[in-house]
Amino acid sequence: MGAERLYIYDTTLRDGQQTQGVQFSTAEKLRIAAALDGLGVDYIEGGWPGANPTDSAFFEQPLQTKAKVAAFGMTKRAGRSAENDDVLAAVMNAGTKAVCLVGKTHDFHVETALGITLEENVENIRASIAHIVADGREALFDAEHFFDGYKANPGYALTCCKAAYEAGARWVVLCDTNGGTLPGEIGQIVAAVIASGIPGDRVGIHTHNDTECAVAGSLAAVMAGARQVQGTLNGLGERCGNANLTTLIPTLLLKEPYASKFDIGVTLDALKGMRKVSRMLDDILNRVPMKQAPYVGASAFAHKAGLHASAILKDPSTYEHVDPGVVGNSRIIPMSNQAGQSNLIRRLSEAGLEVEKGDPALARILERIKQRETDGYSYDTAQASFELLARDELGLLPEFFEVKRYRVTVERRKNKYNQMVSLSEAVVVVKVDGEKKLSVSESMDEAGCDRGPVNALSRALAKDLGPYQEQIDDMRLVDFKVRITQGGTEAVTRVVIDSEDGQGKRWSTVGVSPNIVDASFEALLDAVRWKLVRDGAKG
Repeated sequence: MGAERLYIYDTTLRDGQQTQGVQFSTAEKLRIAAALDGLGVDYIEGGWPGANPTDSAFFEQPLQTKAKVAAFGMTKRAGRSAENDDVLAAVMNAGTKAVCLVGKTHDFHVETALGITLEENVENIRASIAHIVADGREALFDAEHFFDGYKANPGYALTCCKAAYEAGARWVVLCDTNGGTLPGEIGQIVAAVIASGIPGDRVGIHTHNDTECAVAGSLAAVMAGARQVQGTLNGLGERCGNANLTTLIPTLLLKEPYASKFDIGVTLDALKGMRKVSRMLDDILNRVPMKQAPYVGASAFAHKAGLHASAILKDPSTYEHVDPGVVGNSRIIPMSNQAGQSNLIRRLSEAGLEVEKGDPALARILERIKQRETDGYSYDTAQASFELLARDELGLLPEFFEVKRYRVTVERRKNKYNQMVSLSEAVVVVKVDGEKKLSVSESMDEAGCDRGPVNALSRALAKDLGPYQEQIDDMRLVDFKVRITQGGTEAVTRVVIDSEDGQGKRWSTVGVSPNIVDASFEALLDAVRWKLVRDGAKG
């Protein structure tokens, strides 16, 4: 007997867009849809046509996807037929193969929010779903507030779902709209729905993360018999978000009993792109990726303690539940004052530096790390700076260029609109191949926005490095973090900078100084030097 089909329904472009501060452009929605299709999800919910210009424009595009694109809307309003409801007509006019309509299933919401009778609501659901089916579309019914409604009045909640099912809905999706139902309850209620006569292969689950249980609730529903799972990339969604597909998909594909029981349409080969898709979404949103995110986070396979790293050297499965490569991630052995020689040897090996156990250089590197962390540095979050420190101690760090001096000025002045603005100007003088080069840069970008003194320094440093210029042209600063590491008169500033290049490689560097500009410049220097080392530049 073959694996049972389990369908993945993505609602990043609709429910994910309900996230505070998130508003996709049409071009961004098309890019995300293409990435989702590449992963192999079964459904891509594109939005609510007619609700806003962006969603309407999305459905006007000639989409070529293997996944079914779904338009979202609501059941018809009371007092009019499905054929004469203009809001429902806008959803139908999107021309998608699948149409998902949300409807009330909690009697409290029907009578209080809608202000109609319970019978009218049931008829609205039935007529709306029948209208979609009669037009030859695949109909989905999102049973809003279903779990709260079931607990308050199970008979009525089931009547609403059965009205959709009997009218021809392909999927009846049970929604934990407020996110307060725990996994055990979800499993029991889903099983009761299936026992009432709606087959499991017609039941979907849609959970929210208000108790941090959205993924667990979705898995509980699957084990109870639901055969469609809805969620969003990176767990986007209103309030605390929706079930996170970057966690759910790997779990369903790699973990038992799901891996052998179900076919979810996503291949193991496609799964290797999961981290890349997650990062792509963060880049679109201009957000810093969550390092502790399961499977795809930068720290998901980081092993800081010396005991852990020693075991990892012998067998990675000692402290890893899956191979990081299966989701496109990689193992990290951070360096810190907790590190032992096992961590160090492994980390050096990953950097292409082979040092035998017992080599005196290992003790020198560890001692230097511990001393510098006492001074305020942190190498478990700045792997590139650690590698440069180790190379320096091993005599393997080329001197590509020398910084002779730098200066930053900050000026407040009026612009052409008579508004007071800040403008930073940086001057950096470097010596490359015996020749001094002076570069000047301002912090104002093309849009006329001031990006601050560190941005000006970064641009000046990278403006003219002679023979190395081509290798650093695709570098960009993507994150900048500042922390005061000590208190009182001895306070020092730690700056961690994340950089990225055109190949999507991201690395972190650290600088420490009582002066924030000096700390920032040290981190910037390390970022440039590490890029040159990685790309094999000759010093």
